[in-house]
Amino acid sequence: MTIPTTAGRLRVKRVRQHVPTPRRQRFYLVEVLIGLGVTARHFFGNLGRWLSGKKGAVTYQWPEERRPLPSRLRSLHRLVRREDGSPRCVACMMCETICPAHCIYIVAGEHPNPDIEKYPVRFDIDVGKCVMCGYCVEACPEDAIRMDTGILEFSAYSREGLVYSKEVLLALEPAGVDGLPTSVPPPALIRLGFDPGSGT
Repeated sequence: MTIPTTAGRLRVKRVRQHVPTPRRQRFYLVEVLIGLGVTARHFFGNLGRWLSGKKGAVTYQWPEERRPLPSRLRSLHRLVRREDGSPRCVACMMCETICPAHCIYIVAGEHPNPDIEKYPVRFDIDVGKCVMCGYCVEACPEDAIRMDTGILEFSAYSREGLVYSKEVLLALEPAGVDGLPTSVPPPALIRLGFDPGSGT
């Protein structure tokens, strides 16, 4: 087929739109049987491991049995204390500035010790907004904030319950050798009567 134009004649090439699918794919039952074969292979492989008593064949019985966590896993934040018990944070605002979710709120104040310029009068983290990126830990020049508590399950009945204050963050401890938490999660701390003002 040709089309007349001002420059001459233009040839039009017909393109075949329909690409036939292979007969094996058109016959849907074959694909279903292949999928069932994969499932059966995994099932009987794990059944053999379970009958022989090998570890790892069956899922963990959570929450009674917990899986050991990697040591570098990012979990709930905690603030590090100095030897005298005060927070190591100098309120430089670097963690608040670098946070992509804007979930860290710091109010700085003058420190009573002349060797330390500032300290956080208020240090709140809204874990409802936090994306657990770890930028705050990397940006801190004083190594005052860490994400090594091993606490991964935290919930609250309101959004305000997910905003953790300086006192709550200072009460948390690092995870154990197996990566499991050694301190009580913050919502449980508050339910157990933790007084943020006194730190007990």
